[in-house]
Amino acid sequence: MNWLANKRVTVTGGAGFLGTYVVKKLKEIGCQNILVPRSKDYNLINNEGVKRLYQDYKPDVVIHLAAIVGGIGANRENPGKFFYDNLIMGVQVMEQGRIFGLEKFVAIGTICAYPKFTHVPFKEEDLWNGYPEETNAPYGLAKKMLLVQSQAYRQQYHFNSIYLLPVNLYGPGDNFDPTSSHVIPALIKKVSDAKSKGERHITVWGTGKPTREFLYVEDAAQAIVLATEKYNKPDPVNLGAGFEISIKSLVQLICELAGFDGEVKWDITKPDGQPRRRLDTSKAKLEFGFEAKTELRDGLKRTIEWYEGQRHFSKS
Repeated sequence: MNWLANKRVTVTGGAGFLGTYVVKKLKEIGCQNILVPRSKDYNLINNEGVKRLYQDYKPDVVIHLAAIVGGIGANRENPGKFFYDNLIMGVQVMEQGRIFGLEKFVAIGTICAYPKFTHVPFKEEDLWNGYPEETNAPYGLAKKMLLVQSQAYRQQYHFNSIYLLPVNLYGPGDNFDPTSSHVIPALIKKVSDAKSKGERHITVWGTGKPTREFLYVEDAAQAIVLATEKYNKPDPVNLGAGFEISIKSLVQLICELAGFDGEVKWDITKPDGQPRRRLDTSKAKLEFGFEAKTELRDGLKRTIEWYEGQRHFSKS
């Protein structure tokens, strides 16, 4: 039995997309005391709510997953909110954890923290070599400050905080709301809905030229739990699958798997976002033995099946 199994583990955002998978993985390794605060009970943007969380839950370990997130459109429309809410949540949850005497804090960053023109594959030491891509810079920088805080607290207070950098996630249970979803769920919804309505074309943002890397949510949860168990160093660690695919190829693959043979139209008036994204994932393997196991095709197939099953269920 590992040391984590007997700890009181609080997972902020534990009822969300990634959080539900992390909670499942914690249970699989024998954790008995997993605490999931709900936003209606504990407003983490309010410091009094954060203090009350620590008073009520008395955690040994906090895995901080709670975040305000969205795709390019949501980031463009809410730069102030995405900056402030994510920054203030992270700062307060970590600070109150330090005051409380927490044994370990796990901070989750974002690939959006990397500079816009980072050399591929992205290495952790590249984080400070430029400004993030403009459409998601406020969100990326807010989450990046968790790394600064984490390292500063380790240096001054000997606070055991680690910082993980997951690439774009996807999988069953993702957010399919077109106003705030990321690229894979947005595309799956667009393609699947068009097929079900008998439409003969879909319109996709941008040129299709940028590349992205995607990590299946269950693999991401496994990586976070492994790091929580085994990693105790100040340096950030990438969590990814170690590949890249163009948006154009991704759209073609989703169309194939969803059985849609209509036309794809590209709206080049809309932004592409960062030109390329692929992580160097060697540190995660070296430090805590993580390697992604789910192939993109398999993960997409499961996600499409889940979405179509949910849509059918909601109509019945």
